[in-house]
Amino acid sequence: MERFQVVVIGSGPGGYVAAIRAAQLGFSVALVERYPSLGGTCLNVGCIPSKALLDSSEKYYEAAKHLADHGIQIPSVSVDWSKMLARKAQVVKQTVGGIEFLMKKNKIAVYHGHGRLRSANEIAVEGGPVLYGEHIIIATGSKPSPLPGVPIDKKRVITSTEALSLSEIPGRLVIIGGGVIGVEMASIFGRLGSAVTIVEFLDRLLPGMDAEAAEEVRRMLTTDYGAKILLGHAAQGVEMRGEIVKVQVAPRQGGSVQEIEADYVLVAVGRRPYTEGLELEKAGLSVDERGRIPVNEHLQTAVPHIYAIGDVIRGPMLAHKASEDGIYVAERLAGRRPHLDYRQIPGVVYIWPEVAGVGYTEEELKQEGRPYRVGKFPYRASGRARAAHETRGFVKIIADAKTDMLLGMHVVGPRAADLIAVGVAGLAYGASAEDIFRLPLAHPTFSEALKEAALAASEGAPIHL
Repeated sequence: MERFQVVVIGSGPGGYVAAIRAAQLGFSVALVERYPSLGGTCLNVGCIPSKALLDSSEKYYEAAKHLADHGIQIPSVSVDWSKMLARKAQVVKQTVGGIEFLMKKNKIAVYHGHGRLRSANEIAVEGGPVLYGEHIIIATGSKPSPLPGVPIDKKRVITSTEALSLSEIPGRLVIIGGGVIGVEMASIFGRLGSAVTIVEFLDRLLPGMDAEAAEEVRRMLTTDYGAKILLGHAAQGVEMRGEIVKVQVAPRQGGSVQEIEADYVLVAVGRRPYTEGLELEKAGLSVDERGRIPVNEHLQTAVPHIYAIGDVIRGPMLAHKASEDGIYVAERLAGRRPHLDYRQIPGVVYIWPEVAGVGYTEEELKQEGRPYRVGKFPYRASGRARAAHETRGFVKIIADAKTDMLLGMHVVGPRAADLIAVGVAGLAYGASAEDIFRLPLAHPTFSEALKEAALAASEGAPIHL
């Protein structure tokens, strides 16, 4: 038996970050990963490969549709899908290789093989040793959620994992689910010429994000790529006929069933915690009704020296949230006093223009009955946006009606994924809308829209509108 102060199960953005931070703080650390490659879903079949294809497809779409507006004439633009996939694979390889380097740099012992809890302190690694951990961190992530009536064969009825490695660009693609994954996949394949249909059970896309932002995304998908979006509809079943998939779809409120033909059907109805095979019960642990491991405010499970982080516990299923969880646990173990506030965790949709939000949405504040003010500034009024031919979208800032304290920031527009960092900092340090307006941001930049929206929230009107 090999002994460590900290044993981490799972090497995704929660697990590997927790391992590195614990090692930096002086602990002896072991990391257990069931797959041959480190990095978990995010690095291997999620965040990183999807962003590689999003960027590649956006460059193609820009060249094919918009560069002529800049006076750049390209007589013929075509897609080399195999080369896009090869580039994506290289990006993944480099990123995963970077994690392997960091493990060696920080002297973290890595064990490949499925890890099972043998007791509250022991982890048996399949094909390897039994590890003893004074502290254990469970970071096993999540898997795509199944949909009753729509069995996934990973050939024609697929998840996002298979979608990122298809042998061809689908002629017709039905996406079941209009959340972040569904919208991003619609963008990739819509840009490349697929006829995309999104079937969403709710009456809007991107549940949980700002409603106006979600509506802007719906308009962009339909206008840019000709996507057909069926809101308030449920997929009731699929039927295979050779290489054609027939999807039965009906209105949620009742109505006639329609049948949609597709070359591929992508099921993207969310993710569920992955704890199968951990044998939690041998350590005195169990899961709740949603398959999550219950934890207290310090991310401790029912067994205090066992922690759980990331997608297997409450909170948003986001890579950066898992990383923050991992850092939090490592620093708590070292006697530090870090803090976590999931309200400060931003959400991003990496389409173009990007969508990002942090803090409260208007819908949430209305439900709480909390008075608030909203300031908005459209990118069409931004000089930098006009120069870049990027005038779609807006910045929305929400402030407390009495104190002017920043409550939320939501951005649809170019570089929203980076601009949202201002909102994260503002929430973290208790800024007011006026504080955001007072920032001396450079001109001309996209970030000036933040100042304008902040002034609108604080005093009622922006300067340049």
